[in-house]
Amino acid sequence: MIRTHYAKELLAHRGEDVTVAGWVENVKELPNLRFVIIRDRTGIAQITVHKKNSPQELVKATDKLNLQDVIVVSGSVLEKQVAKIGPELQPKAVEVLSRAATPLPLDINGEAETSLDTRLDWRAMDLRKPKNLAVFKIEAKIVEGFEEWLRSNGYVQISTPSIIGGVSEGGSEVFKIDYYGSPASLRQDIQLHRQLSMAAGFDKVFEFGPNWRAELSHTPNHLSEHRSLVVELSFISDETDTERVEEQLVTHALDKVIRECAEELELLGKKPEKPSIPFPEIRFPEIYDILKQRGKPVPFGEDLNREAEQALATYMKEKTGHDFFFINRFPFGIKPFYVMRVDDDPTWARSVDLVYRGLELSSGGQREHRYEKLMEQVKLKKMTESEIAWFTDNFKYGVPPHGGFSIGIERLTKQMLGIENVKEASLFPRTPERLKP
Repeated sequence: MIRTHYAKELLAHRGEDVTVAGWVENVKELPNLRFVIIRDRTGIAQITVHKKNSPQELVKATDKLNLQDVIVVSGSVLEKQVAKIGPELQPKAVEVLSRAATPLPLDINGEAETSLDTRLDWRAMDLRKPKNLAVFKIEAKIVEGFEEWLRSNGYVQISTPSIIGGVSEGGSEVFKIDYYGSPASLRQDIQLHRQLSMAAGFDKVFEFGPNWRAELSHTPNHLSEHRSLVVELSFISDETDTERVEEQLVTHALDKVIRECAEELELLGKKPEKPSIPFPEIRFPEIYDILKQRGKPVPFGEDLNREAEQALATYMKEKTGHDFFFINRFPFGIKPFYVMRVDDDPTWARSVDLVYRGLELSSGGQREHRYEKLMEQVKLKKMTESEIAWFTDNFKYGVPPHGGFSIGIERLTKQMLGIENVKEASLFPRTPERLKP
């Protein structure tokens, strides 16, 4: 490796010779001194060049540095730190590994306003900004927290196909592809195959992966390609068992961020709190009455819109003090065929959403595991039985009661950090207008 240490490590190596590498963040000139600020993914360090006392080859090497040049610096870490912005290094050698063209297409230091579209056009450069890097360090920690809790509670990680020979939820909002001359599509959700893992006896599983939705959505909350964590478990009593799992999982991940990402949260100016459990729950049809009282009526039997979700979030915050809450027992008419209905009142489905600060984070609930009921629902949804038989036929041979959920990772990051647009929580976002970079 070219480097021996990262910038963040230097203060623990005062008086030692080290090599650091990164991007030129800034160059400050004084009559007898030149300060070169170098940044890597852990932070910044100051390279102090004495114009008169330093070897001329060293002075010459730093004469014409451009912002965002990639350099490697060897030198000694000062015993007594004078610089206030980071560790200070007395250089012995400076080498330019890669020159940056000028002018830069956007302001890396964040002093000038740049539109989101321009930032996304130059996303690799945009991601050099420390605050943007902090977002993805936190997002990575959320994923780490999820995986940590799941593995410690006996869940097995699986990988299911992204290409399917049908659609998992019905409808036309799928990306259709040509699969060796046969029609196929990119999955909308990691759904049916993880249910088949329950039929296989895996009992408790999870998966991280991408999903695609061909919705022409132009909102701050939608992506055409998003990442999710999906969880499925068997031998549940009802859908509330999935709620208890999900709240523990989310709470553990957020607590991990709070404990282990203090620097990133401080940089972003955020102070999230660990939520208390259990998360409160609200159910249909009571929801329709509450929305009517709040002046945001939704017709009986229809799904919630964004205004309704936000109105319910305000209501639940006032009533319970919680930012997280579950919505349960959605109308079956708006749900996919595989969702279990309430036997004694089949208008409603054992379907659960988790809402966080007014935005749906996840959907899930209990699945229908009884073959006869499942086929009734296939007919109700006017699906072609032969096309879905690859899935439903497995339920003839004994499948336990099961359920699960799918959490949007970018959405959780967005809501936790108060980010305005979910695109900023996606490394290289895909939307109806954006396929590059």
